[in-house]
Amino acid sequence: MAKIISIVNQKGGTGKTTTATNLAAFLAALGKYILLVDLDPQANATSGLGFEPESIERNLYHSLAENVYPEDIIKKTNLFGYDLMPSSGDLAGTAVELVNLPEREFKLYNLLHRVRTNYDYILIDCPPSLGLLTINGLTAADEIIVPVQCEYYALEGLGQLLKTVNLIQDNLGRDVKIKGALLTMFDRRNKLARQVAKEIRLHFPGYVFEAVIPRCVRLAEAPSFGKTIFQYDMASQGGKAYRQLAEEIIKLEKEFYIPPKSNFLK
Repeated sequence: MAKIISIVNQKGGTGKTTTATNLAAFLAALGKYILLVDLDPQANATSGLGFEPESIERNLYHSLAENVYPEDIIKKTNLFGYDLMPSSGDLAGTAVELVNLPEREFKLYNLLHRVRTNYDYILIDCPPSLGLLTINGLTAADEIIVPVQCEYYALEGLGQLLKTVNLIQDNLGRDVKIKGALLTMFDRRNKLARQVAKEIRLHFPGYVFEAVIPRCVRLAEAPSFGKTIFQYDMASQGGKAYRQLAEEIIKLEKEFYIPPKSNFLK
């Protein structure tokens, strides 16, 4: 049964899509079966993996709005064990089409429930908003990762998101856990970046990943070639950081795993 992790922050430009595509690549490289769900109508994760969103006949919109089976829209990437549920601009209309439907917040949850036994991890790249699509992404998730850009307004945005998570837990009955905040676009030479990183670790002890994603030109270049940083330059600082993050997530799973009881122990 896959662990479903939403990568979410209502602020734009925090590195959500970069984290989703590259974390998935390194988890796949470490032997895990991964499904990346592109929940953003901008479809940057889809195009960044080498697909043309407008040329894909069926995408996530068709599953959410027209009940097409998820198995019929999933695409295989050129990395073994790494699948994609693609997006397109049509997805922007989904919020309007779903607004009057019962249990509209659980559309993605029900969709992923059909395929979650096929994967070890399902990562959801959420849009930069707190609209119905993001609510679906949060409701579907077991845990969330929050990319936090090391800038002045980081803590304010993180606080707003945590309030939304609490509302989902209270009103929709979903126990969504915070897996961690991920510091992104970190420039060690920048005094403000160092100060923000320190403040976040101080305010959220135990909920900030040890891995820190640096500002890295190679990370920015990779999507223009339709590649992840694993394929483009895994030896770059960005590549090393995402490998560390993937290893950290797998390690956390092992630490909190409780083996099922066996009849042989009776």
